[in-house]
Amino acid sequence: MFKKIVLTLLLGVTLFGAEVHWAKDYKSGITQAVKEQKPVLFIISRDTCKYCVILDNTTLKNDAVVKELNKNFIAIRSWTNEGDYIPRDIAQNTPGLPGIWFLYSDGTPMFQPLLGYVKSKDFLNALHVVKEEFDKNSMKVKR
Repeated sequence: MFKKIVLTLLLGVTLFGAEVHWAKDYKSGITQAVKEQKPVLFIISRDTCKYCVILDNTTLKNDAVVKELNKNFIAIRSWTNEGDYIPRDIAQNTPGLPGIWFLYSDGTPMFQPLLGYVKSKDFLNALHVVKEEFDKNSMKVKR
C-alpha cells in the first residue's frame, strides 16, 4: 500500500510538473523574504496579457526554473486586473507586462525590470545572476 502511494505521488509530480510556490501577497512575501534572507521574484501580470500567459505556460512551468525559484527565491505575483498591491515606485517604473522584478528581501529593486516573455534558459541565467548579486550585496540592505 505504501509503495502505491509513493508511486502515485511521484507519477503526479512527473505528469503535472512542479509548481512555483507563490507567496499569498506582497506583504507576506516580503516578510518571508526578510525572515529567510532570500531575494524576491516579483511579477506584475494581467489575466488578459498574451505574454503573461505565455510566460506562465512555458518558463514558469520549466522544472529547472521552478526548482531554482522554490529553493532560492521568494516568488510574489500581483495581478493588475485583480487590484493586487503593487508598490507605487515599482508600478510607475513598469511600462509593460509582464513586469519581472528582482528585489532585495526588503523590497528594494536590484535591477531594472525584465519586460515581456523570457525563455526558460534566459530566465534561469537571470536567476543565477540575481542570486549571486544578492549574496554579494544583501548585507548592505537594512533588514
